[in-house]
Amino acid sequence: MANENLFLFYALLMGIFITFLYDILRILRRVLPHSGFWVSVEDLCFWAYCAAEVFLLLYHESNGTLRWFAVLGAMTGMVLYKKLVSPFFVKYVSLLLGRVLFALGKISCFLARPFLWAAKALKNRAGKAKKSLSRQGRRGGRLLKKKLTLLVKMLKMTL
Repeated sequence: MANENLFLFYALLMGIFITFLYDILRILRRVLPHSGFWVSVEDLCFWAYCAAEVFLLLYHESNGTLRWFAVLGAMTGMVLYKKLVSPFFVKYVSLLLGRVLFALGKISCFLARPFLWAAKALKNRAGKAKKSLSRQGRRGGRLLKKKLTLLVKMLKMTL
């Protein structure tokens, strides 16, 4: 009887742990939104991991046999965590992480300003140099065309 009570306790903890992990995924999805494809991939990996954990629990504690009181214990742990802890945990942790990421974004933008200014200055100078070279290239091209035309005319006269 003591072993079964311990097994029920482990199943209850497993339900809490599974729901906690899913809350971590929910928080990440709130803070860093991504497409439905990646949500599906995350869910697939999550449920594969959870299935392996539950299988290992059943294997070690009950020699691989399915005990319905363990399933009910896991479900009870999930429901208790979901009703008592999850709403506050997801709300406040995602709010905190969102604010931290917002602050980090502002700090990185502030720190990047000198580099952005230098890049803009280099781009402007490169554009001016390109225009200058293209003007000189057009003038040089016209001059070269005139000289070649003159040489062709002289060659025709000589022949």
